[in-house]
Amino acid sequence: MTKSYGVRGTLQRRCAQAAALGLLVAAASAHAQRAAPGEVTTTLNATVVGQTRTDIDGGGRFDWVGANVGINVERQFTPALSIGFNAAYGSENWSFDTPSAFGPVAPWGNVLRPSIGLSLGYALAPDLSIFIAPQLEWSYESGASASQGQNYGAVFGVNKVFSPTLFAGIGVGVFRQIDELRYFPFFIVNWQITDQWRLSNPVQAGPAGGAGLELVYDFGGGWELAGGAAYRDYRFRLRSDAPVPKGLGRNTGIPVFAKLTRKFGPAAQIDLYAGVVANGQLRVLDAAGSTVQQADYGTSPLLALSGSFSF
Repeated sequence: MTKSYGVRGTLQRRCAQAAALGLLVAAASAHAQRAAPGEVTTTLNATVVGQTRTDIDGGGRFDWVGANVGINVERQFTPALSIGFNAAYGSENWSFDTPSAFGPVAPWGNVLRPSIGLSLGYALAPDLSIFIAPQLEWSYESGASASQGQNYGAVFGVNKVFSPTLFAGIGVGVFRQIDELRYFPFFIVNWQITDQWRLSNPVQAGPAGGAGLELVYDFGGGWELAGGAAYRDYRFRLRSDAPVPKGLGRNTGIPVFAKLTRKFGPAAQIDLYAGVVANGQLRVLDAAGSTVQQADYGTSPLLALSGSFSF
C-alpha cells in the first residue's frame, strides 16, 4: 500500500527546523513507501548544524551552532490509513560581536525549539492519497516563557502516483507563528528520473516554510550526492530582560546546500551538508510585533551532520 506522508528526520529542523531551523537541519519530506497493515516503523534522528562567522550589514558579526534530536513512530492501521506521532527537541546557541548593528548588547543568546506533531495519511484510491500533519512547537530564548513562544498549525496535501517512477502532489502549510498567521503552498515530488538521478524534497514542511527541492545522484553502494535549496523563516520569543523585553527574534534566508549521504541498508543513513545561507536577514520585533531593528547579513557558510535509524 502506498503511504501518503512520512515525517522522517529533519535537516531544519535539519535545514533548519528552521529556522535557520534554524537553518538547515532538518529532512523529512513527503514520499511514497509501502507498509503492511499493522506494521509500525520507528525512526530516531539527530542533527548537529552550524552557521559560521558572518558579517552583519551595519556592523558586527554572528555565528551559531545547534543540535536537534527527534523520534517518529508511524503505524499502518489499514491498507488505506496510517497515523504517526513525532517529537523533537532542538537548540541554537548564538554568539554576536558587540557592538554591532543591533547595539552594544547581543539581541539574543540560546534559542530552544521543542515540538510535537501527528501525521495522518489516507488513500482515496490506489494511486491517490491525502494527508494532514498538525504540529505544535515552542520557540523561545532560554529564560523566556515557553507558552509565549507557541507555533501551531498543520500541513495539508494531496499526493498522486503517476507512474512507478513519479510520485507528486501539492500541499499547503497554515501556522500561527507566535502572533502572526502564515500560510504557504509547496510542491511534493519524488521523481526517479533515471536509475541514478532523482528529484525530491529535502526538508520537512512546517512552521518555518515549505519542503524545498533537491536533485540527487546515486553512485551505488549506498552513496548519494545531492544539491538543493529551501526557504526558511522562523521567529522566537525573547526573554523579559533582553534588550527588547519579551520581543521577538526573526531569522530568514535561503539555505543552498550540497549533501553527501551514506546509507547502511534500508534502515540507517548519515548525511553531511555543506552550503551557504543566501539573502539572510535578522530582525528584532517588539512585544506588539513591530520591527525595532533589522539587518541583512552576507552569504553565510553552513555545515551540518545528521543521522537516522529506523526499526
